[in-house]
Amino acid sequence: MKVTDLFKEGKFVVSAEVGPPKGIHIEEMIESAKKYLTKIDAINVTDNQSSVMRLGSLAVCKALKDEGFNPIFQMTCRDRNRIALESDLLSAAMFGIDNVLALTGDYTKLGDHPGAKPVFDLDSVSLLYTMGQLEKGIDLGGQELEGEAPTFAKGAVVSPCSDSLDAQLVKMERKIKAGAQFFQTQAVFDSERYIKFAEIAKKEFDVPIQLGIIIPKNAGMCNFMNNNVAGISIPASIIDELKADKERTKAGITGTEIAARIIRECKDYCQGAHIMTLGWEDKIPSLMEQAGL
Repeated sequence: MKVTDLFKEGKFVVSAEVGPPKGIHIEEMIESAKKYLTKIDAINVTDNQSSVMRLGSLAVCKALKDEGFNPIFQMTCRDRNRIALESDLLSAAMFGIDNVLALTGDYTKLGDHPGAKPVFDLDSVSLLYTMGQLEKGIDLGGQELEGEAPTFAKGAVVSPCSDSLDAQLVKMERKIKAGAQFFQTQAVFDSERYIKFAEIAKKEFDVPIQLGIIIPKNAGMCNFMNNNVAGISIPASIIDELKADKERTKAGITGTEIAARIIRECKDYCQGAHIMTLGWEDKIPSLMEQAGL
């Protein structure tokens, strides 16, 4: 089911993110999804996240769909030219996978194949445009598609806690003009900064936004993200909270409480939540309960 239809129904859409394994066996991932993600509206499948080679997002989306889940196909432009991207979009549509999140992608030198040649024939904005062209029955070469044209729920990302709010709003506008119908945000840890962004975005664009959530695992993780991940700003108060009781933090209790609090504080300023699990799928039921989802 298209997540855009869920937004239109007024549903607070909750999605979770899973990363494919570095191999061909997904039984453990499927069982984890059945155990912990049954109340989730959609499951994002990452596409060689952080430039680390893994099983393909499209294949995992198909496997999840066959098990009754609603996948969101993440597509990065880093690894494929426009021919391959268009082909994969048609493949997704053929499988009935119509939720697509457009991403430019991390640079290859950050991953486990630093010598790989980056493609970046398109970026996230032009990929959104490409989806719109395919929906019109035309490819980027101007050739008509055979038969019925595909339709997509076209998603994009935004970083509401970036140092430059104006720059993010400009990027958001470009993506909307290119066809973006909903947004998932970079992880939010500062509710006040997010709310400031959301109030402006609603006034200017009024498109559905899912609040990005990561359950913080420990203070070291937070310091690393502050220093290395663009668009993330974790307040010192949260880091101190994680340091206060190491046993509760190690068990994921403190991090889950923090994530649930952020959702509660921001819930009136978003149309959903997107949870990036980082291997902590088992914390999602408790997180949703504490957040009132």
